[in-house]
Amino acid sequence: MKVEMMSRSISYQEELIESLKDPLEAAPYIEACLEEENSEVLQLALNDVVEARHRMNELSEDVTALLGKLGEQLSEKKGSEIYCLSALLDALGFQLTVTVKQRNS
Repeated sequence: MKVEMMSRSISYQEELIESLKDPLEAAPYIEACLEEENSEVLQLALNDVVEARHRMNELSEDVTALLGKLGEQLSEKKGSEIYCLSALLDALGFQLTVTVKQRNS
């Protein structure tokens, strides 16, 4: 039996961005990257989600500015504040989570 593999025309990054258009996919992606406790990983994840939202034309005007500001903070301090908060919450028996925001209709 001969099985031929189909070549993939969509790159992994393109598939990722496409999947992140769904908030129910994006939230656990951000959360998993946050759990890595690596500011570069978190920044890449947020960039991916912003790219997905950008392609859907669902960005407010200040998102790019906020992403840039967060990027500066993460690179300057290696994201220590967010991970310190995460460690404190963990010690107290809590955890940070990322969920989809409920929209008012």
